[in-house]
Amino acid sequence: MEQETLQEGTILYNLGDGRELEEGIFLERPNRFVATVEVGGELLRVHVADTGRLEEILTPGRRLLLQKNRPGMKTHATLLAARMEEGWVLINTRLHAPIARRAIELGILGFVPHQIRNEVSFGGSRIDYLADTTLVELKGCSLVREGLCLFPNAPSIRATRHLGELMAARASGYEAAVLILALRRCRCFRPYGERDPRFAEAFEQAMEAGVAYRGFFVRLDDDLNVRYDGKLSLCGE
Repeated sequence: MEQETLQEGTILYNLGDGRELEEGIFLERPNRFVATVEVGGELLRVHVADTGRLEEILTPGRRLLLQKNRPGMKTHATLLAARMEEGWVLINTRLHAPIARRAIELGILGFVPHQIRNEVSFGGSRIDYLADTTLVELKGCSLVREGLCLFPNAPSIRATRHLGELMAARASGYEAAVLILALRRCRCFRPYGERDPRFAEAFEQAMEAGVAYRGFFVRLDDDLNVRYDGKLSLCGE
């Protein structure tokens, strides 16, 4: 296999490409899927494409980057990013897949695959990628506590089930990996057992079963390029 060619600063995606963007100010989040945002003095409903709690990001007065929706939709725009102390932080989970796929193409798994398939059925789930013979499940991480990147930020039966499928894949002769896409800087990654003990237990079992861990940081530059920003280690390694 070809070796990794991914370098820090490599552009993985452009957030502004083909999108009509505007800024707003976060006011409140009445439910998981909708936020109330002030745009130019007007209060508008905005779609939130991240069902995590985001309690440390979506705080009153936070500047938000929005993509205007087409006319006729229930919400005015879709939330793309929030302005944190470190700069713009991507918080739209729908964009994780193309970003991660590009990183896989460039070798984030430790090799450059000849073929990548998206949304591959295995067991009772759809796994995010099949890179040659390696099944890869992607998880985006935006929660940082005490310098640690933590996932999940809300209990996730689905994420725990995916780990079980990866272990079954290993037992069936596949290679398998968990890929963590970190949206904010931290020292290292660990599963957030205090919020989802079943996921944390399954993660430990998956590592013991030979499922590989891979993690990486991304950052948004001033031109809204999503850039590779280095590898994210697993706490305790």
